[in-house]
Amino acid sequence: MATSSDDMKLTFRRFRDGDHERRSWKEAIFEGDHSHKCPVYVHRTPPCQGSCPAGEDIRGWLQIVRGIEKPPAEMSMQEYAFRRLTSANPFPSVMGRVCPAPCESGCNRNEVDDFVGINSVEQFIGDTAYEQNFKYEEAPALSGKRVAIIGGGPGGMSAAYHLRRRGHASTIFDDHEELGGMMMYGIPEYRVPRDRLRHEVKRILDLGDIDVRLKTRVGTDVSLEDVEKEFDAVVWAVGCQTGRKLPVPGAEAPNCITGVEFLQAFNTGRIKVLNTDKIVCVGGGDTSIDVVSVARRLGKIEAENITDHPEDMVHGYVGHDSAMTAMRSGADVTLTSLFPKEKMTAAEHEVRDALHEGVTILDGVMPVEVVLNDKGRATGLKMAKCEFDGNTPKPVEGTEFVVEANLIISAIGQGGDLTGLETLDNGRGFIDTDKFYQVPGKEGHFVIGDIIRPHLLTTAIGHGAIAADSIDHYLRREQPIKRPRVDVHHFNLLGKLQEFGLEPQPYSGEQIRGTSEGEFAVHNYEDRSAQEIISHQKLFKGHFPFVPRHLRQEHGPGAEEVVGHFEERMQGLSEPEAVEEAKRCMSCGMCFECDNCVIYCPQTAVYRVPKKQSATGRYVATDYDKCIGCHICAEVCPTGYIDMAMGE
Repeated sequence: MATSSDDMKLTFRRFRDGDHERRSWKEAIFEGDHSHKCPVYVHRTPPCQGSCPAGEDIRGWLQIVRGIEKPPAEMSMQEYAFRRLTSANPFPSVMGRVCPAPCESGCNRNEVDDFVGINSVEQFIGDTAYEQNFKYEEAPALSGKRVAIIGGGPGGMSAAYHLRRRGHASTIFDDHEELGGMMMYGIPEYRVPRDRLRHEVKRILDLGDIDVRLKTRVGTDVSLEDVEKEFDAVVWAVGCQTGRKLPVPGAEAPNCITGVEFLQAFNTGRIKVLNTDKIVCVGGGDTSIDVVSVARRLGKIEAENITDHPEDMVHGYVGHDSAMTAMRSGADVTLTSLFPKEKMTAAEHEVRDALHEGVTILDGVMPVEVVLNDKGRATGLKMAKCEFDGNTPKPVEGTEFVVEANLIISAIGQGGDLTGLETLDNGRGFIDTDKFYQVPGKEGHFVIGDIIRPHLLTTAIGHGAIAADSIDHYLRREQPIKRPRVDVHHFNLLGKLQEFGLEPQPYSGEQIRGTSEGEFAVHNYEDRSAQEIISHQKLFKGHFPFVPRHLRQEHGPGAEEVVGHFEERMQGLSEPEAVEEAKRCMSCGMCFECDNCVIYCPQTAVYRVPKKQSATGRYVATDYDKCIGCHICAEVCPTGYIDMAMGE
C-alpha cells in the first residue's frame, strides 16, 4: 500500500542539485590507497553559536544536558550546564524567555525537520539555577583597577560580570531605581518574571567589588570629568531610552506617545488601566507586540470624572484604585505594520499570541497623517497601503483610510539620550565605536549595546563580554588582540582534558614527524572553531530521523480572558523534556559518540580511545598502519567532525 503524504517524513536531501548518481563506497575502498589521506578530527563552530550575538557555547551545554559531555565528579549535570552557559551569558533565565533566538534560525536541524528548541533548554538551565541557587565560582584577586560602567542594563551588567571574572572591580551608574535596564523597564513581567531577573542581577553583584550608584545620571548628577578622574576606564552602556515619534503630520498631538513611554509607565506601576477603547500602535517589532499585549491586558474603564486624556494615565497624573481597575473591560487595540505578518520583525510566536489575544493586525500599510480635532488632539490615524522603492516605503495613492484612535503609540524604533554627554554624540544620537568597542579619540572609553546601534538584548550581552576583553588588555597596557573570525566562546579541548587530568605531556623539543605515538599532542585533532562555521552540507543528515520538537506549554489567554491576565504564559520544560530536546541537537562540528566511524571502517583502523583516556572531542582515534584512506569514516560521520586531511 502506498504511503500517504501525511505519513511521509522527509528528513534530508540525498543528492545536491545536479547530482544524478549515488557514489559507490566499494569503488572508494579500492581507490583509497591512491589518496594518501587519513582522518583528522576537526572541531568547527556550529551555526547556532555563530548566530548567537552573546556567543554562547550552545552545542556545549546541549551536550551536557543530553549526557554526552560529563561533568566533574562533584558537580551535577544541571550546574555544569549552567557554568558552561554563563561563561558567556549571565542571564539564562531571562534570555531563555525573551531572546528571539537567531540561533534557532541558524540551526542545521532546520535542514532535517525543525530547529532544536535552544532557548527552551536555556530557560530550563536558568530556572534550575534559580531553584537550586547556583553560584558563580569565586572571582579572582583584584587587579587594583576600577572601571565605571554607565548603565545597568543587560550590556552594563554583562560588562561588570566579565570584568570581575578578569580581576577588575567596577562601579555601575544607573538613573533608575533598580538595575536591569530594558529587561526591567521595557519588557512586561508576564514575559520576564521579576524574581528571576532580580536573582540573576544579584548573582552578578554577589561576585563582590561591583558597586552600584542608582538614581545617578552621568552628565547631569555627576560630571564626565569627575568620572574620568575617579576611574581607570569607562564603559558607556546607556542604551536607547527614548522612542521615535511618527514621522507624519500631526504626530506632536498630546495623545501620540512612544512605545518606550507606554511600557515604562506600565512596568513602573504608574499605569494599571486605560480610559480609552481605541488604541493604535504603529510598529511590527517585538516592542510593538509588547505594547499591544499590555494594552489588551490593561483594558479600559468607563467610570466618569477620571480624566478625558489617556496620556495622563500613561504619564502618571491619575491615581488608580482597586475599584477603578475592577471596572475595566476589553479595549479595541490595533497594530499596524509596513510588512506582511509573515515578514514582521517580531518573533512569529509573539505575533500569533497577539492575534489570539484579540489584537487586530493591519499589515502592509503605513501611516500618512494623524487626524486631529479642533483642540489639536488625535482622533484617528490615516493609513495607506504600502509598497517599497528599494528599502523606502511609499504609500499607494488612492488607498487611504482612517483608523479611529484616542491613543496612538509609536513603536518604530528608539534613540539615545546623550544630554550632558554631547562630546560623545556622533551627531545622530549614538556613540561611535571601533572593532574593539573603543570610542574613537577617547582613550579609556568603551561603548556597548543599543547606543551603538539598537539591536537585541543578547547583542548587548555579547558586547559586554568582548568589551571586557578589550578593557582587560587596555588596563594591562597591552595592545588589543585580533578578534577571531568566529567570535564566540569556543569549546576548549585542552581545558576539558585538564579538567579530567588527561592533558598532554610537556613537549621534549625533539623534532618528530607525526604525533600519533607522541604523548605531547592530542592525536590527529585540529581546532578550526575560531575560523570556520560548519555547514549542513558537511553533515551526514541521513543519520538523523524525524524527531518532533518538545514544545513549552503555553497558557496564553484568548480575547475573552486577556483583560487583567498578567500571569506568565509560557511553562518551562521539565528535566526529562529538556534532556529529550537537547538530544535533537546534531552536535555539528563535534563528535557525539555515535560509533559510525568505528562500525563502518573496513580496515578496523578507527578505534575508540580507551575509556580512561576518553573525553568530549577525544572519543575515537586512527591506527595509521591500518588506514588505507578510503574516507568512509568521513562519509558516515553525522556531525562533519572527520576530514580526510592527514597525509600527502
